[in-house]
Amino acid sequence: MHQASVGFHCPECTKAGKQKVYQGMASLQTKPMLTLILIGINVAVFLAGVVMEGSGSLGGVQGRLHLDFGLIAAWSARTSSGWFLWGGVGHGEWYRMITSGFLHYGILHLAMNMYVLYLLGRALEPATGRLRLALIYMVSLLAGSLGALVLTPGALTVGASGAVFGLVGALFMAHRAQGVSFRDSPLLGFLVLNLIITFGLPGISIGGHLGGLMGGAFTGWLMFDLARKPGMDKRLPLGLAAFAGLACIVGGIVIAGAWVPT
Repeated sequence: MHQASVGFHCPECTKAGKQKVYQGMASLQTKPMLTLILIGINVAVFLAGVVMEGSGSLGGVQGRLHLDFGLIAAWSARTSSGWFLWGGVGHGEWYRMITSGFLHYGILHLAMNMYVLYLLGRALEPATGRLRLALIYMVSLLAGSLGALVLTPGALTVGASGAVFGLVGALFMAHRAQGVSFRDSPLLGFLVLNLIITFGLPGISIGGHLGGLMGGAFTGWLMFDLARKPGMDKRLPLGLAAFAGLACIVGGIVIAGAWVPT
């Protein structure tokens, strides 16, 4: 989120999904349709921005879509009587918590996010199914938006990397459910590298990445651990995931509504 994205060098992701998590599953041959749909939506939104703003959008120029649908607690201006706030999540535009996850600053930002989304989605979708993957992705996106509002409420934040970090968290939980410890997961090096990038480079939404990671890990726990407990109603994890997403929206509205620039 923000202008920079996750550093994506993860050929192990797909390999790990095949070897560690989904061995013997015939569904491995299933085409990752939802993953491709998500990529298609992100690309379509980006192309719409290029049409509206011109070629500058390819290099990361901020455009109308970013201003109207990017994540921000509120737009602010200082006046003689104090701060004047308008727009944003804290002023009724809660949908920014969703739409911001489908916007990108420049083609490199988009390409890197979509590359890793494809790798992770191709590993997860055959195991979870489309509905569960959709819930993991959306809860991760909303948790990332909540995290960004907590840490940088006044910054205009966009990008799918919060949701992508969530897929990493869900894959960790999938590995754990198969008896692979966090320490032995082939994703550990990838996660550490990207956390270093998150904290080390300017312009990256730390709250967005960490929030997405936690949201994906929680939803992954629901899908891979809780759902497999004896006697568990299979609908309960789905309902809890939907509730978690709604809670993120409510939390984001409350935090954004209480924010005042300093």
